[in-house]
Amino acid sequence: MKLPYPPVILLLCGLFTLAPALADSSIHLDTPRGGWRTGAADNELFEQTVNYPASSVNTPAGQSDTARISGQIKGAPKASGEPGKLIVNGVAMPLKLDGEGRFDRPFSFTNGSNSVEVRSADGQQRKRVQFLNSGGGATPPKLRVLLSWDSDNTDLDLHLITPDGAHVWYGDRVAPNGAALDVDVTTGYGPEIFAMPAPLKGQYLVYVNYYGGGYRSTDDDDESQSDAVQPLTTAQVTLITEEGTPNEKTESFIVPMRAPGELTLVKRFSYP
Repeated sequence: MKLPYPPVILLLCGLFTLAPALADSSIHLDTPRGGWRTGAADNELFEQTVNYPASSVNTPAGQSDTARISGQIKGAPKASGEPGKLIVNGVAMPLKLDGEGRFDRPFSFTNGSNSVEVRSADGQQRKRVQFLNSGGGATPPKLRVLLSWDSDNTDLDLHLITPDGAHVWYGDRVAPNGAALDVDVTTGYGPEIFAMPAPLKGQYLVYVNYYGGGYRSTDDDDESQSDAVQPLTTAQVTLITEEGTPNEKTESFIVPMRAPGELTLVKRFSYP
């Protein structure tokens, strides 16, 4: 029996058929939305404003919807303390939720195809959207470093030394060379994101500092009545170069952080 179309045509059609995105009615994503978006947006800033200490819902007021990840996991147990999971373009990070399961995270997306997936703490609920970003107002970074970690009530900090000697960290988040660190997450999990639209040629150093543990309340919310919590925490550092291009390269490193005050050199690399 003859096929109505040649096998090669059928194969090509199969290659260009997109699988439907994961959907779960218990997870609501306000932003981003799937589909195609184009044009510059107000407040789609490369660097973010931070208020110290950062909160679990840490997107600055007035942030453009095209540069944020926000929504709610409706089935998340209230005050469970367990993070959800955020997966952006294949990079998995813990997602801190408030008592109602809400989340709101600034994020500078690359031009081209982007995928955002949110999962509940137990992995049973998940939702994914895919969208094509074209002509956004933010300059797409050619170099991005993401730090996340696996414990609540702990403060890890990302530090980058660029080839010209600039030190980018929470105390000096924007360098004259265009490198920037977004929010300083002090309450656990992260992520903290370093990005650079036009990376300098030369050697970069990536450090993680275990700034300190948080506090766990004993009888009430008075910090003086709380026990200090300084657990072993495991950091994940992900290095992404040429994101959203055919030359994209991603490397992830798992780093055990054992005690507050510890400073670890995670990676020494050259660009390009």
